[in-house]
Amino acid sequence: MEFNFEKLEVWQLAMDLIDEIYEITKKYPDDEKFGLTSQAKRSVSSIALNIAEGSIRGKKEFIQFIRIALGSLVETVTNLKIAIRRSYITQDDFENIKTIEPLYFKLIKLSKSLK
Repeated sequence: MEFNFEKLEVWQLAMDLIDEIYEITKKYPDDEKFGLTSQAKRSVSSIALNIAEGSIRGKKEFIQFIRIALGSLVETVTNLKIAIRRSYITQDDFENIKTIEPLYFKLIKLSKSLK
């Protein structure tokens, strides 16, 4: 069975980003397991979760869930920026994550289209 939200390109991109973030956080040190690593996984997962949950709501509520997903996306980016500053990952590692920018703009576009 396939749910309607699974057909949304933004949800598919969010799932791709989850894979990328789970992979990159393997570079974080063990002492960040319950800190930045855990937070990165929670924030990136929140993007897809909010898209899925919002998709079964009315338009007004869906817009709010998309905004929450956007917040989780920028939280994920901030987590990565902290990891760069702490030398857990490199700027190149960050730039190799190709899903962030298209997901950001597609979330904004989806939000505007629902208004």
